[in-house]
Amino acid sequence: MRIGLLGTGPWAQIAHAPALGGHDELDFAGVWGRRPEAAKELAERHGVRAYDDIDALLADVDAVAVALPPQVQAELAVRAARAGCHLLLDKPLAPTVEQGRAVVEAADAAGVASVVFFTTRFQPGPQDWIAEQAAVSGWFTARAQWLGAVFTSESPFATPWRREKGALWDVGPHALSVLLPVLGDVRQVTAAAYGPGDTVYAVLDHDRGASSTLTLSLTAPPAAAGAAVELRGEAGVAVLPEGDDGAVRALKRAADALLAAVRTGRPHPCDASFGLRVTEILTEVQEVLDGGAPRVR
Repeated sequence: MRIGLLGTGPWAQIAHAPALGGHDELDFAGVWGRRPEAAKELAERHGVRAYDDIDALLADVDAVAVALPPQVQAELAVRAARAGCHLLLDKPLAPTVEQGRAVVEAADAAGVASVVFFTTRFQPGPQDWIAEQAAVSGWFTARAQWLGAVFTSESPFATPWRREKGALWDVGPHALSVLLPVLGDVRQVTAAAYGPGDTVYAVLDHDRGASSTLTLSLTAPPAAAGAAVELRGEAGVAVLPEGDDGAVRALKRAADALLAAVRTGRPHPCDASFGLRVTEILTEVQEVLDGGAPRVR
């Protein structure tokens, strides 16, 4: 499958380009970026073509991987789907429900497959753990902490969209990608922004009867950064294992998932529709943080 890369930033350089170029079943065809000089540099590094015209790239490939800010990703994903390209997308799918829904509708109308890269869902240990806990009944509550040091270290990911949207939109999708398949959909949310920087706390009521709490931040001290998920219920206590397989290998598995969805016609659990549901929940939490009442579905 011929695949192109949209984006040239740190994530494209660190994860996407190496994963696409190193995948045995993908033909990494080229790179397009909003800065042509950056696209040329990244393309030369991986021995592929740099495209000045995005439509020319879309016409040359079967699929695209997107490593761009959410608002740009959503717009270009619609454009790529309408051009008949399968979609390997990043989280969050979009910054608004309307933009996320447009991606889903465009993919459905074009009959193209989609996978959203929630990193934890494509690491073997965490992936198996999520499937195992989803089969267990009687969960009472869950606690998820996703703490980054993006704004308290020399991180290349302190990008403008992260500064604007904060931890809720950057690491919140990771927490939801673990909790939703285990505890079920969310029917009520409340939230508060206490503590330093962009730190956010959310409480979710799930439709299988459990509740969960989320602590999210990109402003943690570097020594305190990390992720943890703990479930408690009738079966006892279960703790999410660390995913230590690296972003490149995880992204290769996401590409495997896209290939499987194309071949079988069966949607992957982390498709654009799931990405839209995550965007809907994030939007509900954001509305509470902005002064709205707790949201009930």
